[in-house]
Amino acid sequence: MVVTKYLLLLLCLLSLGSKLSAAVLPYDRADIMYHGYSGGGVSIDGPSILIRKSIADTVSLSANYYVDMISGASIDVEATASAYSEERNEYTLAGDYLIDKTMLSLSYTNSDEDDYQAQTLGFNISQDFFGDLSTLSLKATAGTDTVLKNGDEEFEDEALHRRYGISWTQILTQKLIVAASIETVSDEGFLNNPYRSVRFRDDSAKGFGYESELYPRTRNSDAFSVRGIYHLPYRASIKAEFRNYQDSWGVKANNYELRYTHAYAENWLFEVKVRSYQQASGADFYSDLFEYAQEKNFRARDKELSQYTNNTFGLGVTYFMPPAWSVLSDKNSINLYWDRMSFDYDNFRNVLVHDEEGSSVAAGEESLYQFDADVIRLYWSVWF
Repeated sequence: MVVTKYLLLLLCLLSLGSKLSAAVLPYDRADIMYHGYSGGGVSIDGPSILIRKSIADTVSLSANYYVDMISGASIDVEATASAYSEERNEYTLAGDYLIDKTMLSLSYTNSDEDDYQAQTLGFNISQDFFGDLSTLSLKATAGTDTVLKNGDEEFEDEALHRRYGISWTQILTQKLIVAASIETVSDEGFLNNPYRSVRFRDDSAKGFGYESELYPRTRNSDAFSVRGIYHLPYRASIKAEFRNYQDSWGVKANNYELRYTHAYAENWLFEVKVRSYQQASGADFYSDLFEYAQEKNFRARDKELSQYTNNTFGLGVTYFMPPAWSVLSDKNSINLYWDRMSFDYDNFRNVLVHDEEGSSVAAGEESLYQFDADVIRLYWSVWF
């Protein structure tokens, strides 16, 4: 059966996020995708193209082109600036080299937009053990970003990012796979948004004024995650994930996810997922409203550094096309995924109410901010 043949492969590549066995090169494939995001005053969409091809039985090369077309402005930017539009182009070249039971992977990514350029180099090594039932993976990435500011030709700064990780994947039974990973990240340089401001109490009509954010120039973070996939007896599977995160800025968060995948008939694969992200502690230097200007050495009002909860409900469907309808190969699929995301902030308030005519809300008493967003991914895959 077509779905049965590819079910475990899709789950391992898309859900676990790692190879089932480091001793097998990724399948040759090509993807053409449209992605879209809409929520919180911001719209992001664009195409993406991925091509992966093996050379002999030891090398696999891939290239990916990804575009973000962004318009609008999030609420914390809209309060002090007008809406904007820009385009981000990202290019990735990657290669995998197989040596017996060892896989070496190298990647380079270049991302470019009007006021931000980023380059990232990544390296990964994976090794199979114990009869190919266990896989140990080590990874490291190094990124260098150039930060600019539209409207200010004199502004230019740099941000450096270093990421290291180790993971262990274990096949426990014919139906159960588990993986555990630890990741540490070191960031240095200009780490905030040059357009974002914080607010502080004053004697103006609104009761507050604005000044630029000021972040520390270093940030260290650690994350631990455990994932598992269990293949159910009726052509279905269930995936569970837990992730814990904390950093040197005082941010602490947990992420929980449950995903159910079910094959139907000869050509259909359906997926349902629920995800909950809980950021129980915001940055030490975050505040929705400071008591006065320059109250702290470091100041932030980025809502992503506050306390908040993000809940996601997602649906997905994959249709494996019959050979007679397929193009370039007898294995084609059409894939559609939709996520509905809900954000609720515990200590970030909606300051835009002060722009409404006749508003008499006092500073610091505005309603807490919340919004919903939709994410869509539609892509066509060709398996060679």
